[in-house]
Amino acid sequence: MIDFLVIGGGIAGASAAARLSDLGSVTLLEREDALAYHASGRSAAMFEETYGKPSTVVLNRASKDWHLNVNGSRDLPRGMMLLGQEGNELAFTTDMVSMQLRRLTLGEAAELFPIVDPNRVTQVGYHEDAWDIDTDAAIQRFIRHMRGDGGTVVTRADVSAIEKTPQGWRVSAGEDYEARQIINAAGAWADQIAQLAGVSPLGLQPMRRSMARVAAPDGHDVARWPMLFGPGENWYAKPDAGAVLISPADEEPVVPMDAWAVDLVLAEGIARYEEHVTTPVQRMIANWAGLRTFAPDRGLAIGASERDGFWWCAGQGGYGFQTAPAASQLLADLVANRAPELDNDTVRSLSPQRFSTD
Repeated sequence: MIDFLVIGGGIAGASAAARLSDLGSVTLLEREDALAYHASGRSAAMFEETYGKPSTVVLNRASKDWHLNVNGSRDLPRGMMLLGQEGNELAFTTDMVSMQLRRLTLGEAAELFPIVDPNRVTQVGYHEDAWDIDTDAAIQRFIRHMRGDGGTVVTRADVSAIEKTPQGWRVSAGEDYEARQIINAAGAWADQIAQLAGVSPLGLQPMRRSMARVAAPDGHDVARWPMLFGPGENWYAKPDAGAVLISPADEEPVVPMDAWAVDLVLAEGIARYEEHVTTPVQRMIANWAGLRTFAPDRGLAIGASERDGFWWCAGQGGYGFQTAPAASQLLADLVANRAPELDNDTVRSLSPQRFSTD
């Protein structure tokens, strides 16, 4: 009998498994051949503590020490730059306030991002306290923690049935697993897993997010360039391994799937980026898409379901990596029936019970 069966091997499941391994035996089930195959393996992850809803920002701030001092993101400084143009002043001002950015002159912006177009960019915001997240290092650190406590990872374990038993749960995933408690960290498939267990779905919606990797502009070392984004997050770009990632920041509702990029959507994102720079994109190297799964109010869902022993760790949206340390700690505190480190209002705002129709 396993104490905790975690379903889903992305950052949500890996972090939850690590925290729960301090409380009892853990087995993590992943339907693909490897961990972090879907959203977590396709993320241009950044740590920016002011990014997201108020409850997400609380999780970001509670996760900051882990990212900077445990996982070493402090060694990956990036910075974040907002580029505004004539006609989007309201969205620009909104982002400046909500993300607590400071204004730069175009000359200061060019020192950080030398191909900014001074004829089309009219205002610039900047925040230096943003870091890249080494996504693989984060996943592996949590998995090492879990395995160090005796936990097990099972891949190619596609859950096909879940049954309540007098002792807990029986889960069929190629073979049967008996567990006292289930943690649903299945990302885009989390509502489907809930329905198998007779738990009410939350209304989670997977959204496709597309990404292109393009060659760096000739003669430029992009390694120290900041992450760039447009007001209202209608595009973003980020240096990556000597190239540049560009996304249209699309949010296309889709069913759970192994997502792929659409050429027209990629072209739109590249065009938005090119409207802000003096050097157009010369060559696409690769492209892909991932799924960012949101609850109806776009907040995370961390906590108990209406069925005893079935827990949610879902709805990470675009905030999974930066919130994972605090979100997984909250889950472990709730499972252990101990006072959470987060304030009560935040805990309530993250509870899956907020979607109850009773």
